[in-house]
Amino acid sequence: MSQVRAAIVGATGYGGAETIRLLLAHPHVAITSVVSSSNAGASIAEGFPHLNGILTDKLDAVDVDLLKEKADVVFLATPHGISSELSPKLLDAGLKVIDISGDFRLKNGEDYEQWYKHKPADPAYIDKAVYGLSEVFGDDVKGTDFVSNPGCYPTATALGLAPLAAHRWIDPKSIIVDAKSGVSGAGRGLSLTVHYSEMNENFLAYKVNKHQHTPEIEQTISRLAGEEAVITFTTHLVPMTRGILSTIYVNLKEARSEDEIFALFRSYYEGRRFVRILEKGKFPATKQVLGSNYCDIGLSLDSRTGRLTVISVIDNVVKGAAGQAIQNLNLMMGWDEGTGLAFSPVYP
Repeated sequence: MSQVRAAIVGATGYGGAETIRLLLAHPHVAITSVVSSSNAGASIAEGFPHLNGILTDKLDAVDVDLLKEKADVVFLATPHGISSELSPKLLDAGLKVIDISGDFRLKNGEDYEQWYKHKPADPAYIDKAVYGLSEVFGDDVKGTDFVSNPGCYPTATALGLAPLAAHRWIDPKSIIVDAKSGVSGAGRGLSLTVHYSEMNENFLAYKVNKHQHTPEIEQTISRLAGEEAVITFTTHLVPMTRGILSTIYVNLKEARSEDEIFALFRSYYEGRRFVRILEKGKFPATKQVLGSNYCDIGLSLDSRTGRLTVISVIDNVVKGAAGQAIQNLNLMMGWDEGTGLAFSPVYP
């Protein structure tokens, strides 16, 4: 099998660097271009010394003609507002595109403008983009040329809700999500919030009722449930580098036993190797998925209140970004979805 040539645009951010790390181990992919608009001409290893002697390529500038010459597929790990301009040009040049930014996730351009504070992409390309929540919409990804990779919080949260929403077992207006993330989710840029002395030994809520991932989660759950979903979504920053833990509270439409709920989740995710449903009474921790493409889910039904608690954990940089992007590449190309990702989490 000839190798697919891959370019990573935004290679000097955490998502781009993680995409590089994972693609270096992929048997069917060769990295042929690493791109940074701000550091063109420098070695990738200057900014990421862990790549010394492994990948020493000079960073290319953003140039569609050059990418057309050097690559078959382009991963866009760019800040929001850039992919909306770049993706159409790459697609029109005949390249496959996997967008790790948020520019094409929301099908309603007005929602994007409201929550992301950027001008939305061309509606024709928004319609063309396939939302790549791999375990849920993987069949849509197969054979497409353009994937919008889900956000980190939406991945953890939607995977925790998908079986329930798809089978119409829950009230989609009763969902409360209490989510926590490590600081890598804020990106590599400098800010006071993620300064060591500000974040160390600290724990804080942020973007309360204003987080840009809110409409993405609502869009996915509404699509699955067949009716409008409205969620209360509160995010928190914790003093660790990687990981998301999403605690989800939801009301059932009718009485169900805990055994029924566990059976539903196991059936829904049967054959999907990267979602692991824990045994009854067990709940996941971020450490058990560190550095991996796994999503671990624990469940508890409160018979006193009738509410269900779902706890879902992922590594935000892997399953919440680069790992799922590569999983989507595998689906696009018709490869086994675990190719290049079948490694265990890092522990301890």
